[in-house]
Amino acid sequence: MGHVTRIVIIGGGPGGYEAALVAAQLGAEVTVVDADGLGGASVLTDCVPSKTLIATAEVMTTFDSSYDELGIIVADAPSLPTLSRAEPEDPERGARVVGVDLGKVNRRVKRLALAQSHDITASVTRAGVRVLRGRGRLEGCQTAEGTRCVVVEGADGSTERLTAEAVLIATGARPRELPDAQPDGERILNWTQVYDLEELPSELIVVGSGVTGAEFAGAYQALGSHVTLVSSRDRVLPGEDPDAAAVLEDVFRRRGMNVMARSRAETVKRLGDRVEATLTDGRVISGTHCLIAVGAIPNTSGMGLEEAGVKLTQSGHIKTDRVSRTSAPGVYAAGDVTGVLALASVAAMQGRIAMYHFLGDAVGPLNLKTVSANVFTDPEIATVGYTQADVDAGRIEANVVKLPLLRNPRAKMQGIRDGFVKLICRPGTGIVVGGVVVAPKASELIHPISIAVDNSLTVEQIANAFTVYPSLSGSVAEVARQLHTRRNPGL
Repeated sequence: MGHVTRIVIIGGGPGGYEAALVAAQLGAEVTVVDADGLGGASVLTDCVPSKTLIATAEVMTTFDSSYDELGIIVADAPSLPTLSRAEPEDPERGARVVGVDLGKVNRRVKRLALAQSHDITASVTRAGVRVLRGRGRLEGCQTAEGTRCVVVEGADGSTERLTAEAVLIATGARPRELPDAQPDGERILNWTQVYDLEELPSELIVVGSGVTGAEFAGAYQALGSHVTLVSSRDRVLPGEDPDAAAVLEDVFRRRGMNVMARSRAETVKRLGDRVEATLTDGRVISGTHCLIAVGAIPNTSGMGLEEAGVKLTQSGHIKTDRVSRTSAPGVYAAGDVTGVLALASVAAMQGRIAMYHFLGDAVGPLNLKTVSANVFTDPEIATVGYTQADVDAGRIEANVVKLPLLRNPRAKMQGIRDGFVKLICRPGTGIVVGGVVVAPKASELIHPISIAVDNSLTVEQIANAFTVYPSLSGSVAEVARQLHTRRNPGL
């Protein structure tokens, strides 16, 4: 019987458990060391919980648009508990009686997250992977046989020493904290703590206008909170397509959110059942709760990485190449700990690529220009490939066309007023190299554009494919037709 390759994976998030499944399929002996439950932050405290909460918020927003646009009537129900939303946008319509039981919502969030974690554990275990509960760290040595040593500290204080031909670090990241805005889990919160709330924050201050801040601000606004969004930049979502960010900020303001641009929080303090955020310019904002969403810190400290020859960036992320190798032989890394792109899909791909590479299977290097991403606000913002910023900066020569959804018949029927489809293609060949969709369920609509980018399809090929009439996806074909016409002005 031949030698069986041993692999140890530290961290059970998407990068870790997807790598474990691949390695087991390829015949390796795999151990996953995990402290909190398989699925990691993505499943337990971040992506799955937040999108489950947002699913409830989407229903509330859909009800709002139905109430306003589609002629749906809600009768008075004064006997309902006081869960109703705040003042109506139109005083003549009367108070709304639709509300949310946040305690019930959060219990569902936690239940679904745990169920997803259990499903992943069952899948990994069925594949023959050993799951070891504890925290792992590298020992600095590499044996003469080329194996690495990992020490695992169990929750009960026990230790176990593992050896492996390859180690994958997939320990993720944790919320960054401000020195003078320490979360207490009750009134001042990070994004992992919001699911313990039993009552909806009546006045929520969100510090940070990146993806996490924008998603939570929009969700709680839809659920009925009065939200103040503190943004240190000129606009919300500074890293996203500027047209998309402008649409979202306009929607936020129109729905009553107080968006404070070019404002930076210096301190957040709790005063009884209130919180006060003091800005660097001296202004003070008062609310019932504050959510801190100012980025994440990689979980790399105390793991013996540098002693083992693993180089870190100044921010503490692990330096990797496009096949997930670190600077230390036999050590790979995947996910948020690498600082590449904080997406579960990218973490999973990095983990799979690492195992394919180490175990000698066919593999292509990570290509970030084919990654699709989504911001789960309302409307959603989905992107893939090259961006408007790439075009504006001259990094790629391309034609760009944007088509507002207002012109789409299905959007009109559904009362959708905000959003657009944007395509980016090469001027000579018409090959699609990027796209943006701003719409309800943009995460679903981006897929045909992702397929086009990944397979170098042309705008002609997209334009000539049949679409359902009426459909929102019809706008993708219409934009492609406009790009085809602009490339061939004589037509």
